[in-house]
Amino acid sequence: MSDKDTIRQRTFEAAHLQLIAGNPLDAEDIAMFEMFDREDWSFERQRAYILDRARAAASRTGE
Repeated sequence: MSDKDTIRQRTFEAAHLQLIAGNPLDAEDIAMFEMFDREDWSFERQRAYILDRARAAASRTGE
């Protein structure tokens, strides 16, 4: 299995788990996780990126 196939399979599995949990991923989320895998981001870097995006989204909605 190529790296691209592995990334696609991992992303599919994550998306499926999110769907089961009632929080399906959208296309932007899937692209983000594929980027993390493709560029081999550390867990800490991924977490910081997601938290920054969440903070930015919250500030746009006034939360």
